[in-house]
Amino acid sequence: MASTPQLRREIGVFGATLMGNGSILGTGVFVSIGIAASIAGPSVIIAVAVAGVVATCNAFNSAQLAANHPVSGGTYEYGYKYLNNWLGFIAGWMFLFAKSASAATAALGFAGYFLNAFGVNNNTWLVLTALTAVVVLTIVVLSGIRRSNVTNIIIVSITLFSLVLFILAGVPQVVFSEGKNLMPFFPGDKPIASLLQATALMFVAYTGYGRIATLGEEVKEPRRTIPRAIALTMIFTCVLYISTAIVSVFAGQEVIQKLSQADVSLVAPLEVIAKVGGLGIPVIPKLIAIGAITAMLGVLLNLILGLSRVLLAMGRRRDVPKVVARLDSGQTTPYIAVVIVGVAIACLVLIGDVKTTWSFSAFNVLIYYAITNFAALHLSPEERLYPKWLGWLGLASCLFLAFWVEKQIWLVGLGLILIGLIWHSLIHRFITD
Repeated sequence: MASTPQLRREIGVFGATLMGNGSILGTGVFVSIGIAASIAGPSVIIAVAVAGVVATCNAFNSAQLAANHPVSGGTYEYGYKYLNNWLGFIAGWMFLFAKSASAATAALGFAGYFLNAFGVNNNTWLVLTALTAVVVLTIVVLSGIRRSNVTNIIIVSITLFSLVLFILAGVPQVVFSEGKNLMPFFPGDKPIASLLQATALMFVAYTGYGRIATLGEEVKEPRRTIPRAIALTMIFTCVLYISTAIVSVFAGQEVIQKLSQADVSLVAPLEVIAKVGGLGIPVIPKLIAIGAITAMLGVLLNLILGLSRVLLAMGRRRDVPKVVARLDSGQTTPYIAVVIVGVAIACLVLIGDVKTTWSFSAFNVLIYYAITNFAALHLSPEERLYPKWLGWLGLASCLFLAFWVEKQIWLVGLGLILIGLIWHSLIHRFITD
């Protein structure tokens, strides 16, 4: 491992923070808040806040792990270093499945929003547009981390602009509603179960901060840069998410009912809120649509980056064929891993659809971060940057929330873990022989 070629360190605090925001501000804010509101009603505000607390615990544990072990691969590498090869492999395996599906969903989501803006509703064009996005952003990632970072900055700036306008346009409605839209605050027959399910879904909406840790090998001064970037990302995102949730709830029960009936894969929930909720500014829905389009592109870009780095790490450890770990001549891009990831996402675009369940990602991501927190508990006192109780809180929260998704989802997830362990055993036996 020591003689393995390393990626160049080219990202500072500002770039890493925007990478984190670019990974978070996508399907999370434009889709999952709408889904969570349709499940939990006005109590989605609590779900967003609780998910933010759980995610922040995870974020700080990821930060101290990445600061002490700044290599590509994220929790996959932390599992190997601080736990054992089986848990490390499971983390990488689950990450690849969950995030490849998420990337395909983001590509199809972008295509849906983009074509909807032109009044086109055709499945063939949907797939072709999504494939074009995958190809273009794969080429961007192949061009190196610096160009990827610049592209991400542009995308995040447009997304943030549309979200800030949405929140500002909703302030008068929040002020003058006098809390009338908050009742009943806990709707339905099982309000606590609904709240916990919404919290599990919203947790996934925060988890893009892990992309900063996954890119740890390319960050300047990692022990200083990574914790600061993750902290700034989480603070900013929590404020933005809670503000968006408040505006969404104060738009009224009619909007929440419409969200529960809407095809969120084709129509951005925030666009529905802006149109139906009476924010009063005709241009806001159009700006939200533009923000959704750029957000999906940002998610896709950052997922290609993150997936390729995890695949790079797995190639280095021979959990996948070693050829995957090759770097380009400038030592800036694992080009074979990037191409494989691009092809895999493109294949999922061809056979998948935009209704890929958010719950499937939720279970896989919660297991992934449970392993992150477990690894953080094994840091030495000299390596530790934050109190140990953060690790215990993060671990317990992830395992608890994982079982509030649908039963079929976590059964499929457990099946994938079993298949992965069989693969891990066979490939190492083959290499050894």
